[in-house]
Amino acid sequence: MHNFTNCRILNKSLPTFGGLFLFDNMNTQKISEWPSQERPRERLEERGASAISDTELIAILINTGSKAHSVLDTAREILSLADNEIRNLCNITIEELCSIKGVGKVKATRLIASFELSRRYNLPDDVTASCIDTTRKAAEIAIPLLRNLNHEECWVIYLNQANRLISKEKISSGGVSGTVIDMRIVLKSAVTKLASGLILFHNHPSGHLLPGPQDRDQTMMLRDAAAIFGIRLLDHLIVARNRYYSFAEEGII
Repeated sequence: MHNFTNCRILNKSLPTFGGLFLFDNMNTQKISEWPSQERPRERLEERGASAISDTELIAILINTGSKAHSVLDTAREILSLADNEIRNLCNITIEELCSIKGVGKVKATRLIASFELSRRYNLPDDVTASCIDTTRKAAEIAIPLLRNLNHEECWVIYLNQANRLISKEKISSGGVSGTVIDMRIVLKSAVTKLASGLILFHNHPSGHLLPGPQDRDQTMMLRDAAAIFGIRLLDHLIVARNRYYSFAEEGII
């Protein structure tokens, strides 16, 4: 494995999963009226969590539906907000969840917390605890944070002299088409943390991986500004779903 000064690393593919199981013949019945072996909670207890569908897992989290819709109907509506893709659930807002009948703020916040725990679980502990001295290690932090977002976010990894993680921070959040890097915020935080190195990363929700002129200009400006303080910009990663583009790999930095 090469370091930041000489690295040509293949894109890292991260697995996704999904699946939807519908109980169309039970729509009009209450869950309590179903055979015990078909109830989501009982099925989980008997067969394990991996044996039940995405819809059933969400149904267990929200526990109840509304007068007009069963808990599974409500769970299907929640999944439809994510285009029936589990990986998109982390993009759903509390406001969107509360727009569904039978989902109030308590249920919505419980769901958001569950989705966030799942996202954090996918962050590799060994990466954040070790020396981040390659593009691949930086990408293993960046991709899980950004791959499923439908808006742009920009983050910075702050490293000490030994390239060990001090912290990672979101510095801006924008729309679908772009976000602005405030160099003053980045540099102030870097100086306060006594950081010796920075790794910048942001996402392209469009899936287009290559940097635009603004990406290049802001990267060069940050690199030059950081150098005044004796801080190195080690890389800038662009994340598009499960792929990344590295300025260091391409010899731009």
